[in-house]
Amino acid sequence: MVKNIAVVGSGVMGRGIAYVSAVGGFSTTLVDISEEQLKSAESEIQSIFEKGAARGKITEQQREEAVNRLYYSTDLAGSAASADLIIEAVPEKADIKKKVFEQLDQHAPERCYFATNTSTMSPTEIGSYTGRPEKVIAMHFFNPVHKMPLVEIIRGLETSDDTADVIQHTAEQMGKETVVVNEFPGFVTSRISALVGNEAFYMLQEGVGTPEEIDKAIKLGLNYPMGPFELGDLVGLDTRLNNLKYLHEKLGEKYRPAPLLEQYVKAGRLGRKTGRGVYDYTEQVKRGET
Repeated sequence: MVKNIAVVGSGVMGRGIAYVSAVGGFSTTLVDISEEQLKSAESEIQSIFEKGAARGKITEQQREEAVNRLYYSTDLAGSAASADLIIEAVPEKADIKKKVFEQLDQHAPERCYFATNTSTMSPTEIGSYTGRPEKVIAMHFFNPVHKMPLVEIIRGLETSDDTADVIQHTAEQMGKETVVVNEFPGFVTSRISALVGNEAFYMLQEGVGTPEEIDKAIKLGLNYPMGPFELGDLVGLDTRLNNLKYLHEKLGEKYRPAPLLEQYVKAGRLGRKTGRGVYDYTEQVKRGET
């Protein structure tokens, strides 16, 4: 049974996962090497708690209890040592993930399950970085984590039935709907999302319409909650490009990144996190809203 969860990486996804974990009743430790990042994460999570309580999404009692279940630490080894489940949410780079999982494997108890929050990378390969591949799985959360209802759970080649069952139950306790699928590059959602987002950049490059017009057409015509450019700016155009490069390598020509997307990334226009992507967020940055 999972009682104690460590979330490694306090970026956008890590802090969201820590929030839903604490609200779901788990004792949760958010871990990062950067004190500054942790302070930023704590501030944002407190804001989500306050807004959730104000809007009636959670009660004041639930907020207080969840806040008391949430801890922040720069001690990876110590946090891993007491965890029943570790959810990794570091950048989508194989060398970083390899280093993290090798360290986690050294310090986590034998009972501990490992989950990687990845949108494209192989849980089978990540499992090979550990001595417990049967306890390794992917939990693909969606941004913003506290609002998006789905967790896509992806089994690796060695993932056991027990691991899949435990992770599905854990995600449901966090208030999420789940799908459990077998590993293949891009899984289900990332393959579709990458195609839509990339095609939108090709259309923009070809002069089919403005970003606003393309986003509006997709939202109102296909009933998407966000347009492809809005979503790309939210998750980061560099992240979108890295995913496309991976899928292009694994699945072929239809995933070749649009040249315009590559230009945006080279220019440092990565989305909300840099203040400018397809859209300009300068004013939101000034107000601290990105």
